[in-house]
Amino acid sequence: MINIKKTAGIIGANGYTGSELVRQLAFHPNILLSFLYSRSNSGTKISDLYPDLTTVCEMILTDQPEEVDILFLCLPHKESQNWLTQNAVKDETLVIDLGNDFRLDGNFGNRDFIYGLPEINKKHLLGAKSIANPGCFATAIQLALLPLAEKGLLNEVYITGITGSTGAGQSLQPTTHFTWRNDNISAYKTLTHQHVDEIIQQLVSFNTNEISLNFVPWRGDFARGIFTSSTVKTDVELSDIHQLFRDFYADAPFVKVSEKAIDLKQVVNTNRCVIHIEKSGNVAVIHSAIDNLLKGASGQAVQNMNIAMGWEENLGLNLKPIAF
Repeated sequence: MINIKKTAGIIGANGYTGSELVRQLAFHPNILLSFLYSRSNSGTKISDLYPDLTTVCEMILTDQPEEVDILFLCLPHKESQNWLTQNAVKDETLVIDLGNDFRLDGNFGNRDFIYGLPEINKKHLLGAKSIANPGCFATAIQLALLPLAEKGLLNEVYITGITGSTGAGQSLQPTTHFTWRNDNISAYKTLTHQHVDEIIQQLVSFNTNEISLNFVPWRGDFARGIFTSSTVKTDVELSDIHQLFRDFYADAPFVKVSEKAIDLKQVVNTNRCVIHIEKSGNVAVIHSAIDNLLKGASGQAVQNMNIAMGWEENLGLNLKPIAF
């Protein structure tokens, strides 16, 4: 049987999330990359920007989009709406936005964006034409808390999380210079991170109690990955919490609940989330780790595409972690 591939285009292919999509879609058995869009690097080979793509993908970036079956928006936050307003996209085109434009309010013209966290919205994603990809911290934290929220066990939650420098995007900033990041960590956006509203919006749809989320993000001295620790009070036994998580993620191929301690290298370069739970007295800590550019962005976008198109959820996503 001949495999008729679907065409895909990437808007903002020159950035970190865009180039990660190129790396994945170049090997996806059901996808033919039609164009890579960039306003700032039009006319440049993608492999000239990212030499690791030499022989993998050597397409020339363009500022002229084409009609495709699947369109990925990898633009800076708040620019996706502008792009869709200025460029006609057919209703039958699957649009997956990796920015934050449609995560809180998915209504845009005749499109209604579905929140793309597959572990809770898989049935709504099947056949969807508009998907809002979750944020990276939002993904890691929600996956750590959703099983507790479903049972109404969340009240006051305290979270710390550390992210790699790629989480800040490709544009050079004082806090992304190697000389600043190397051998250094710092807190930023304490209690005010933009993903907090996104996280609460999803958790309150499960949890019967009012939730207070206190999140302190950290900048790490590494390139990619997110590690979060969420602290809650609960009288539920640790063994019961483990079972609760295993049941919740029974049909989630990319979420692994581990009874052993976890580390970041287990997930870097994969679309996986690993979770480990510890408890002392009535205080439980849920650790979660993801790759911010894959499960936190481009990998999850491919996962959402697979579900929306009715393909195997893990198609093109069987990636090897970087252990050393």
